[in-house]
Amino acid sequence: MTSRVPGERRRRRPTRSGVLLSEDLIVETALRLIGQHGPEALSVRRLGTALGCDPSALYRYFHDTDDLVLAIADRIIGDAMAGFVPGSDWVASLREMALRVRAGYLAHPRAAAMASYRVTRRANEIRAVDTGIGLLLSAGFEPARAARLYLAFIDTVLSHAATEAAFQALPGQQREADRRAWQEVYADLDPRSYPALTAARDGLPRMAESSFEEAVELLLEALAARAPGGRGARSRGGQGVGSRRGQEPRGPGAEGAGGPGAEGAGGRGVRGHLGD
Repeated sequence: MTSRVPGERRRRRPTRSGVLLSEDLIVETALRLIGQHGPEALSVRRLGTALGCDPSALYRYFHDTDDLVLAIADRIIGDAMAGFVPGSDWVASLREMALRVRAGYLAHPRAAAMASYRVTRRANEIRAVDTGIGLLLSAGFEPARAARLYLAFIDTVLSHAATEAAFQALPGQQREADRRAWQEVYADLDPRSYPALTAARDGLPRMAESSFEEAVELLLEALAARAPGGRGARSRGGQGVGSRRGQEPRGPGAEGAGGPGAEGAGGRGVRGHLGD
């Protein structure tokens, strides 16, 4: 990870607790705090306490909280994409990218909300975007079109992954109440007032499940249909790309809402100052 703060400002001595500070250690500690206490835990005071250092030492590594948030988002991307090697089937490779992003967000559900709409401008994100656009170029799309279609792809993936991660970050009681609502509330409505819901009653319990599979597969179908080379070497057409909400996702393992220390590959951001 490349620091945004000049190297000469980095700490050269251990903290009072004997820990040698580094960008990686600060990011890992921030992810742990967010995972345990939520995004509001990201403050210079809490980080300093957790690291056993003077809070001002963090400024040697990050200009402000926003700089740290971007590093967190980039770490999530890097962890999710670690070991990924695109194959000859560009559709299958995009499917795997989607799986990995989703799993990365579910591993850090509370941090995902901070990361999904950011542009990190760091190495992991740059590699991921280059890989995604490269896959679409290999499908025969013109460069400008490939970039635009990658944006549509990653925005869809990030939106669904962030929504699922936000649901996962809810307290268990709230998650269960939301799931039950589709069976208990929506299944017992007046058919004269809600004819469409009545007609779809048998399918309503599945509304509690993740739509990640269907959304990504629909998008991949559309991309394959528009590709200059047609569907190409698509070897796994029709297979799902995710798992149902509440089940173990495929890809890098998720730790759940309460586990230790989630981006972003696209979007907009706001500036912040290291809070105290």
